Amino acid sequence: MRFLQIKHLVAEDLNSAFELDRLCFGGLWTLEGYGRELGSPNSDLLGLWAWETEDCESAQNLAATGASPLQIIPPILIGLGCLWAILEEAHITILAIHPRFQGQGLGQALLWALLKKAHYRPLERATLEVRESNLAAVSLYHKFGFKEAGRRKRYYEDTGEDALVMWRNGIEKPEFKQYLAVEKVQICDRLHQENWHLAIDIFDF
Repeated sequence: MRFLQIKHLVAEDLNSAFELDRLCFGGLWTLEGYGRELGSPNSDLLGLWAWETEDCESAQNLAATGASPLQIIPPILIGLGCLWAILEEAHITILAIHPRFQGQGLGQALLWALLKKAHYRPLERATLEVRESNLAAVSLYHKFGFKEAGRRKRYYEDTGEDALVMWRNGIEKPEFKQYLAVEKVQICDRLHQENWHLAIDIFDF
């Protein structure tokens, strides 16, 4: 069985975060850079952990009693999400899922978690940059109500590609909390279809 959890990173997680960064981005941030995020009151740095067990009976018993399989099998970090709170804006700086686990709804869960953090700060809007060619990411952001507001020419040094600048307004409003509740149900359904077992509520962090 496969399990998931989202939680804030701590100092012991930095090496794993750095390695995942290298895998997904080729080294976007340094290890010291991730350490600075942990110490900043204006930053939310979240990780998505996964772990597996082949002992289905034991896993089901643990879930039924509220115990965590973390006690048996150490989890691995498969996703990273970060936002900076700048005045009234949530600037989403990182959203990454390990290539092995992409296409299973995990990016949706992590983006949902970042928007939840932005709502409860509370911030008024969210913004991010994304590669124009990253159609899967662009589609994900559109799904969550982001709209294209412009582009940054030759933003990505490795390819010279433009970045689309995307915005999502109204995240501080009461109705946005209701929107998150609806999206949570849909995300959970998708994860269950992918055989992810939510023994721990990954949205309760």
